[in-house]
Amino acid sequence: MPELAKHAAKIVITVLLGGLLGATLVRVAPGFGVDEEELDIRLTQQSVQSLRQAQSPDSNLAVFYFHYLGRLLRGDFGTSRTLQRPVSQLLAERFPETLKSVGLGLGLGWALGLPLAILAVMARNWYLDLFASLLGGILLCIPAAVLALLFVIMQAPGRLVLGLIVFPKVFRYSRNLLAHSSSLPHVLTARATGLGEVRLFVWHILPVSAPQLLALAGVSLSLAFAAAIPVEVLCDIPGIGQLAWKAALGRDLALLVNLTMIVTVITVMANSASDLVGHAFRTSAA
Repeated sequence: MPELAKHAAKIVITVLLGGLLGATLVRVAPGFGVDEEELDIRLTQQSVQSLRQAQSPDSNLAVFYFHYLGRLLRGDFGTSRTLQRPVSQLLAERFPETLKSVGLGLGLGWALGLPLAILAVMARNWYLDLFASLLGGILLCIPAAVLALLFVIMQAPGRLVLGLIVFPKVFRYSRNLLAHSSSLPHVLTARATGLGEVRLFVWHILPVSAPQLLALAGVSLSLAFAAAIPVEVLCDIPGIGQLAWKAALGRDLALLVNLTMIVTVITVMANSASDLVGHAFRTSAA
């Protein structure tokens, strides 16, 4: 219970700070409060003033954030200024698409990265280890936007890009972690007694590495959500990444703050869940 309460408090504090910082960054960004429609030479001075007055509710950051928290407690996420629709409707439409992308990306990244790391360590074949390390290193050097553009050119499913982004992180960390665990004294002793590689991995290596692998799961979820923004924009996937890009271009404060809060909540909850499971695993093992 103390661990659960500590993580719950961390989530609440992070959400509040994340939303406030997100709103602050948007508020102090160059060009805030300027609408592109003001550049239309056909508009009269009165029309320009009306556009500027429409921005006034967001001009004071403290007032905006106070009102935002009050609406949030009532389940009201506000209205998007650029899209002229309730933010809750936009999130309900876009979030499932991002969940599909992130879920597929995580599944592909872990399905490729973890088994390849296990093979590289347990088979002790330097050819396989070198090939997998080179592949992971190459993918790490390619920005997510470049990978997305390559998939657009090849007309390949854009959601698979997230899998190629998650894969090298999972492989490199898992490979180093499993290699370290396999060199521990009790593992070397068990191998010297003639214990099979499968039983060696299941009973001696995996229990030591499991808490760190669970922590990696939380980090990979955060990585996938962050990479979803450029991927969804370039691959024309109608998720929250594309929505965040449109909100940033339109300086849509209400939409940006809500998206920031959502990504923050997901990231903190994923990391907290992995920490709690890892703590429970270590406690039971002890």
